[in-house]
Amino acid sequence: MMPRKFPYLLFGIIIILITGSCVDRSYVPKPHGFFRIDLPQKQYVVFDSIYPFRFETPVYSRVIEIEKDTFESNKINIEYSNYKATLHLTYLPLKNNLDLYITDTYKYVDKHIPKASNIDEKLYTNDLSKVYGLTFKIEGSGVASPFQFFVTDSIQHFLRGALYFKMAPKNDSLKPVIDFISSDINHMINTLSWK
Repeated sequence: MMPRKFPYLLFGIIIILITGSCVDRSYVPKPHGFFRIDLPQKQYVVFDSIYPFRFETPVYSRVIEIEKDTFESNKINIEYSNYKATLHLTYLPLKNNLDLYITDTYKYVDKHIPKASNIDEKLYTNDLSKVYGLTFKIEGSGVASPFQFFVTDSIQHFLRGALYFKMAPKNDSLKPVIDFISSDINHMINTLSWK
């Protein structure tokens, strides 16, 4: 004769075997992660040179002055070598051609529309320093220049800037660096004054 607990024990073993065989053992690889990006503490120094403007630049960047070209423009690059990023600045004197320079700036921004998911345009005005302009934060994973701007006094001076990275645009992984450098550019604009 079988003990009374045997059917319950047999039933329990069958249930364990059935539930154990239903476990999905397929392997799903984890997505690739990105390296942690260490960002320095914000510190600025005044950039005041032969140009008709001055502003504050970060101490962890390097200002590279480029020779004047035939259009009487002055070009300056602010390099963030740790992040393979360069802010290209072009200064142009105004001679009744403000509309042309603003139109050119919009053309440069519009080139990014096919890859952009959003373009956040912000107006900047500082009556005390006579600095007026627009900033363009261009979002999208394949956008080559995620931040552009122009500032002017509407009479004599026009300064245009565009941020570029020396690598394939993967702006989802570069977002912390883009935000970090964008805040530096906004600080530069806030401290800009014409001579």
